[in-house]
Amino acid sequence: MSRFSALVIALSGWMLAASTGWAEGMTTLRLKNGSEIRGEVLKDRPDAVIVDLGFDLITVPRATIAEVRKAAAPGAPKAGPKVPQAKKEDIFFVEPGRPPMSVEDNVKRVAESVVQVQTSSGLGSGFIINKLGHLITNQHVIAGEREITVVVYHRKDGGLEKQAFTKVKLVAINGFLDLALLQIDDPAVSSLPFVPIGDSDSITQGEHVFAIGSPLGLERSVSQGIVGIRAREMSGRWFIQTTAQINPGNSGGPLFNARGEVVGVNNMKAAGAGVEGLGFSIPSSLLKLFLKNREAFAFDPRNPNAGFRYLPPPAPVPVKVSAPTSSATEVTPKPLSSPNP
Repeated sequence: MSRFSALVIALSGWMLAASTGWAEGMTTLRLKNGSEIRGEVLKDRPDAVIVDLGFDLITVPRATIAEVRKAAAPGAPKAGPKVPQAKKEDIFFVEPGRPPMSVEDNVKRVAESVVQVQTSSGLGSGFIINKLGHLITNQHVIAGEREITVVVYHRKDGGLEKQAFTKVKLVAINGFLDLALLQIDDPAVSSLPFVPIGDSDSITQGEHVFAIGSPLGLERSVSQGIVGIRAREMSGRWFIQTTAQINPGNSGGPLFNARGEVVGVNNMKAAGAGVEGLGFSIPSSLLKLFLKNREAFAFDPRNPNAGFRYLPPPAPVPVKVSAPTSSATEVTPKPLSSPNP
């Protein structure tokens, strides 16, 4: 048998070994001329790499190597697809590249972030936006209320467990936008899941959306539909019009897209004989503006229905003016608006 034939036979055997799994532990050397060498590295020297090809040993000069790629060892778990990471933006989070899922799968990953907001006069829905316990609801859900309870639902042992938080702070409210920012004042909030805020400007007419909330007090209810109109103007504001069912108790709850991002805050519905499938949600673009400018709408306990407060003008201060007789006379300044100087 010629040396060339033996080399071909040996090379064939080496390729068979590679295909049966031995190659999983090998290293690939990509050379600067574009070619590749695969084999087991026996020695890695500063000036060269000695590689066992299975039928021969070769020395590859370090200067000719462009890249060294080591394969995973046999039986080692293979790396899965890169999981998108939530990115903080102000006090809320966004998650670029979040994969779309079915409504069923989305509900599993976001439902625990949806809460029920209870007051002495009624209830609504809301959703948690960060690990600090901040949550969003409608202003009309908590209007005039100071004692608020937030109920969360945990998955546990194949079922659900309720947990009620009674220490809830009003952080900011905006009556015009009908948005309210609350915060649960409890150390346990750090373990609560939250949802990312999506881009309502990128949704399209006909896109599938779904809502989670407590319509008529029926907690954890899910409804789905499509975007009827992305921007419907009403009373100087604009809303996402949707066919997803929105009923009393859904107020303040999230409207999700197929990626499980909040694209709207459920707000109201058109009611009347023969009227169906006309729900309206506040776009997440307005929600983001509200959150980023929350200091302008900071809650004032002296005026619970206004998202702003006025500072009182300074009171007039008596000033002592010395008279020519060296006696002191108290003079009170008159307001600038007084008609008589």
